[in-house]
Amino acid sequence: MYWLALASIASVVAAGRHNDTKDISCPVLFDGRVPSAADGRSFVNGSLPYNKDYVIGANLTWAEALAFPSSPKSALFDNSTSKPVEVLIDDRSIFTPSPTNRQTGFRRAELQPQPANVNGSVTGIKTLHFSIKTDDSRPLNYTHEYSLVWLENAEYSANQFTIGTGKFFDSNSTSAEDAHSLYLVGNNGAGPQPALWKTKFTPGIWHNFGIVLDFASNQIEVLYSKGDKQLKRKTGFIANDLTKLGQYHVGVLKKPTGPGGIDVTKQGYQSPGIHEGVVYGGVFLEDSANGCVSVQKGVKGRTTR
Repeated sequence: MYWLALASIASVVAAGRHNDTKDISCPVLFDGRVPSAADGRSFVNGSLPYNKDYVIGANLTWAEALAFPSSPKSALFDNSTSKPVEVLIDDRSIFTPSPTNRQTGFRRAELQPQPANVNGSVTGIKTLHFSIKTDDSRPLNYTHEYSLVWLENAEYSANQFTIGTGKFFDSNSTSAEDAHSLYLVGNNGAGPQPALWKTKFTPGIWHNFGIVLDFASNQIEVLYSKGDKQLKRKTGFIANDLTKLGQYHVGVLKKPTGPGGIDVTKQGYQSPGIHEGVVYGGVFLEDSANGCVSVQKGVKGRTTR
């Protein structure tokens, strides 16, 4: 369930899988953009560099948990041979990693790369790129907290960072404006954390990110833009624990509502009739050694390093 390292990219190219990086300026470790000809079966049969088994509801397949919107692709990093993919959740989206661990508190579906050597993607300085947008026909319920992109540590005990939206679980202080924001939360190993950065999750437009991860110095930086605008630095580097390696998630995890102190994986309330989705595009991971960060197709910038 780990991101492909450089050695694995060679085998992906040899197998004829999508890995067109000529429009990106910095060395790419993982190209997660979805080929234009792909469909749900491409994810089910493992012909793409995503894991066909994780993370999805029991007895579901990716053919049921993904859609391919006809709306315009992400202008910033998708190209002529890629297209958006929408990750869907419904009442059946209950992940069951073992017979004794049925996560009834969550509704979740997340794309993860196929198993590979983790060291190439969670060492040095890396930048995770992605674009996300809402779907008016499958709206989120912002009275819940959602994780949309995150890095989970290798012990499955905490997230080292999360891009999320919605009302923080067990919080009476989240305003309606904040609940409709996209926000960055840092390492939550010590418990719930406040947002380190936020912006309005404007419906119907692409929100573009470059999350710069300095694993050597345990710091994180946010680059962001809307629509087709070039990424701009929004935070500078922020101290944040990135130890314990980890695995990346690109998808939707909807937490329940309920009182504090419960096991949110198995307790809490999820209303029936869920029909929700988030659209993703332009997903790739690049090596940002020496400050190299792609800020637009074919254009590189530098981090504050």
